[in-house]
Amino acid sequence: MTETEGEKKPARVVVADDQTVVREGIVMLLGLLPGVEVVGSAGDGEEAVRLVGELAPDVVLMDLRMPRCDGVEATRRIRSEYPGTQVVVLTTYADDESLFPALRAGARGYLTKDAGGDEIVRAVESVLSGDAGLSPSVQRRLLERLSEPELPEPGPAAVQVPDGLTARETEVLVLIAEGLSNQEIARKLHVSTATVKTHINNLFAKTGLKDRAQAVRYAYRKGLVRPRTE
Repeated sequence: MTETEGEKKPARVVVADDQTVVREGIVMLLGLLPGVEVVGSAGDGEEAVRLVGELAPDVVLMDLRMPRCDGVEATRRIRSEYPGTQVVVLTTYADDESLFPALRAGARGYLTKDAGGDEIVRAVESVLSGDAGLSPSVQRRLLERLSEPELPEPGPAAVQVPDGLTARETEVLVLIAEGLSNQEIARKLHVSTATVKTHINNLFAKTGLKDRAQAVRYAYRKGLVRPRTE
């Protein structure tokens, strides 16, 4: 059967996910849906980049947590080396630590794995038409992030972050000094408690701090927070 004039060709898609059952399930699901043709699948980011070079797909559905080369780095390389291929992230994670690096790397879409087949197809079509293919929850998070007030001015040391701390580690330190628990910090920053613990371990290692009490004193001494005046 010849393609009728004006009929849209299906989007050529590569699926990248390190979990075989998940990857095969996504491939099977997409095979049942109109408008999409799965042309390849990859078990890690390195293989995804290689397949893009070989197959020139329209879109890669990209998991984030993968061995050898993670989804963010693979997205960055694909968008740099093969700009004709768009990337839609399809992941379990919707926290800030996953979302924003992926978007900065060049992903045009971001879905969580509870997305249905129709939602995946809409995201693929959206990025191919030049729009963003974002799930409603991700769109809400982006709007919340844009509307969030900046942290209170912590003082002169904010400009020069001490001891090589990252901006996020400094943010966590300030919240510790303000008396927030790990769970409260996680809710405030929209990340997991495991991510908060990782930031705390990193900032403790960099500063030589041993506990939260020392962290509070350190934050005040460095001018990251100021004593409250009644």
